[in-house]
Amino acid sequence: MALFALFGIVGTSWMTRLPSIRDALGVSSAQLGLILIVGAVGALFAVVSTGAIVSRFGSRSTLVAATALNLVALLLVAWGTAVGSVGIFAVGAFLNGVSGALMNVPINLNGALVEQQVGRAILPHFHAAFSIGAGAGALVGAAFSAAHIHISVQLVIVTVAVAVARAVTIGPATVFAPERRAGATTTPGVSPADLEHDLAESPAGGATEPAVSGAVVDAADGASGAEASRAAAGAASAGATGGSDGGSTARGARDIRATAQKPPRRGAGMRSALSAWREPRTILIGLVLLASSLSEGSAGNWLSIAMVDGFEVREAVGAMAYGTFVGAMTVFRFAGTGLIDRFGRVTVLRASGVSALVGLLLFGLAPQIWLAWCGIVLWGCGAALANPIAIAAASDDPLRSPARVSVVTSFSSFAQLTAPPVLGLLADEIGGRYALLTICAAMVLSLALAGQVRPLPREARSLVPERA
Repeated sequence: MALFALFGIVGTSWMTRLPSIRDALGVSSAQLGLILIVGAVGALFAVVSTGAIVSRFGSRSTLVAATALNLVALLLVAWGTAVGSVGIFAVGAFLNGVSGALMNVPINLNGALVEQQVGRAILPHFHAAFSIGAGAGALVGAAFSAAHIHISVQLVIVTVAVAVARAVTIGPATVFAPERRAGATTTPGVSPADLEHDLAESPAGGATEPAVSGAVVDAADGASGAEASRAAAGAASAGATGGSDGGSTARGARDIRATAQKPPRRGAGMRSALSAWREPRTILIGLVLLASSLSEGSAGNWLSIAMVDGFEVREAVGAMAYGTFVGAMTVFRFAGTGLIDRFGRVTVLRASGVSALVGLLLFGLAPQIWLAWCGIVLWGCGAALANPIAIAAASDDPLRSPARVSVVTSFSSFAQLTAPPVLGLLADEIGGRYALLTICAAMVLSLALAGQVRPLPREARSLVPERA
């Protein structure tokens, strides 16, 4: 959870000060949106290959490299704002996007693996930790702004502190990483994805092809989140697991070890990552995550500016508005695990979409700030669970989860790529609050595709044979 929280702190603490960054660089909102797109390009550049990178080098090594790169990136961002250089800022933003993608996939993957070990829906708790970190980051940004401390000074202090904290927490956070679990039984230097590829080709392996969307069924969405998570353990966990067929009776399960009878082939990691792009269910889950990222990300990028420009309040008030959004997300992410266990992923995702849609409309159209603040709360509640639900759905099959999580997070990066310039241009023309109303279309898309996050049936998961 610590890595999620640190991710939230380091990102939000400077994003809430975008008005200061805009002034320091001497650009307009539209120009700032175009500059921010550079970071999204970096994220998209990295995320398409992150699944293969994690499969090859492991979560821990990937996180160490991402931490070092993020430190360099944000120090460049600080330098750019200090000297008013758009070029230096853009280079830092690009590297920040790359490092963010390299970190986002393995921490979500490891969070999903922990959920499978526990046997119930807890991934929203990890995302709640991110929200807590983001809320703390918003408070940090507001405090530095209120103290009239330059954004570059804030960036240096926060970035160095977070880098040290990450270095301490990476090891404990990756105890369930695939390379650690398979390390004792796989050929040295061979990734779990390589193993998966050969098992899929082996007659003894019996690995089944992933089901397409039409085959992904769960009786009336009757499976609880706990049952879905226990069923999702598949090849990754031991002990009693529940089905995804709506029943409440726990089923016994073996600890299915990732072992092979022949040396696995190298290079299968990239093939596994690319094959996930041909899975209809994975692509549709990616669209759900795209809508979620547009909702949550647009708040992070533009909520403070929309408040400052729309209601003519100080930057610190805008930062507190985003803090309210994050606070609502945090509360609902902690409460959401029980909701998912009781009502299932699909029902909760649909309710979340409605809440976010109503909140966006209220924020964008409210004539008074207190009413807009109510909209922020509803929007934050609606944005809370879509992301962890989509990640959990992409992680249903533990052996294929690195590739699938990489694919769905690519859609998140695409949202980050397209939203800043579009919203920036609209903000200059019609104002930030009205520009954010365009995100309502994404909420409608999420509602339409909610059925795709139903848990995979047990027979559609990769099964790895146990050594005799």
